[in-house]
Amino acid sequence: PVSSSLFAFKTETRSVCNSDGKVKYKQSAAESILNLRIPMDKGKIVPKSGETDRPPTPPDQKRQKSEEGKEDGKKEEEEVPTVTFKDCLDAWSATQTIDDFRWSHLGNAVAAASSQVRFDNSPRYLIVQMQRYELGPDWTPKKIEVNIDMPHDIDLNDLRSKGPQDGEEIAPEQDEEASAANNAAAATSAQPSIDEGALVQLMDMGFGMNGCKRALTTVGGSDVEAAMNWIFEHNQDPDFNDPMPEADASAPASTTEGGADGVDETTVMSLVENLGCFTADQVRAALKESNGAADRAADWLFSHMDDLDGAIAALASKNEGGAGSSAGPNASATPLEDGDGKYSLVGLISHIGKNTGSGHYVAHLLKKDGKWVIFNDEKVALSETPPFQHAYMYLFQRTDAIGCPNASY
Repeated sequence: PVSSSLFAFKTETRSVCNSDGKVKYKQSAAESILNLRIPMDKGKIVPKSGETDRPPTPPDQKRQKSEEGKEDGKKEEEEVPTVTFKDCLDAWSATQTIDDFRWSHLGNAVAAASSQVRFDNSPRYLIVQMQRYELGPDWTPKKIEVNIDMPHDIDLNDLRSKGPQDGEEIAPEQDEEASAANNAAAATSAQPSIDEGALVQLMDMGFGMNGCKRALTTVGGSDVEAAMNWIFEHNQDPDFNDPMPEADASAPASTTEGGADGVDETTVMSLVENLGCFTADQVRAALKESNGAADRAADWLFSHMDDLDGAIAALASKNEGGAGSSAGPNASATPLEDGDGKYSLVGLISHIGKNTGSGHYVAHLLKKDGKWVIFNDEKVALSETPPFQHAYMYLFQRTDAIGCPNASY
């Protein structure tokens, strides 16, 4: 098994048709990072002694105070609001209204839906990525100045999917596969080519690859500004992080070598550029073995670096030998771990800098003795005050797995 399976989780979206009340459940593909939007409208200024909580100062009042401070020769201390981690989770799990949901049991007609997303399993390790970047007035990415009130222990059991409930009327799905095939064929025939630079720029802002590709495909393939607007409007859609439909074998010859294997060439080139030490053919082989999952492909490549060519040759032999097998693409997939939804914070990554084009990343990890250690390039030292409020990514470990290693690794 690959180590990324220890981080993998699925979510289940429950959608209720506002037209007739029928319910549809949809399970996502496995993900390894939980991306959370920061609801800045929930931000509060943490009080100093003798003060009470209050919302951040409105921009016009802040500007007036700044101008007054300049006239008095005083520098106005910048206010940084604080948003709780619970507020971020509540925003992720809140009921969303989708106006253009297409229902197969209504003859593929569009009707509004109310959707909620929940966890389908609790992985051994949970990576939480905070969306700390947004587009500034000049349409360049900038960091959101905000403190995250991050607890050291969290409980996600209330956010577990319960599946179909008594009394619910499940929307029939008998025409789902044919409808999906027709929609996929129509979508792939009209898909524009995705600009790799635009894709990387969007991903640098903290959004997943599938969501960024979906946004760029919608707006023509290269317009970052329009794609960002689309993301802000649709990042809570139940299919936002679902993989894009694959182009079929009859697609135009714009698909380069490897496309016949169902490997996304945009993902290939993105991994080649970002990893920097593998060829396109090596990345294609890893993606094929990982069913197109970029994170699992990267993990496979690094775990076989001692004899990468031999490992790829072994894959080729296995694929040739099993060409006549009737097993599906997920037949050998590693089962996802599951357990109690209580987690403890064991690591974090923070970014020092104002935007995605500059700055420096440092990591903090929790030792078994309860002390925190900072990793700053080649420098490693004990950390007295880790930047819990300022981290970009957080690493949690399931509490029932602490001290109980997975026997498969």
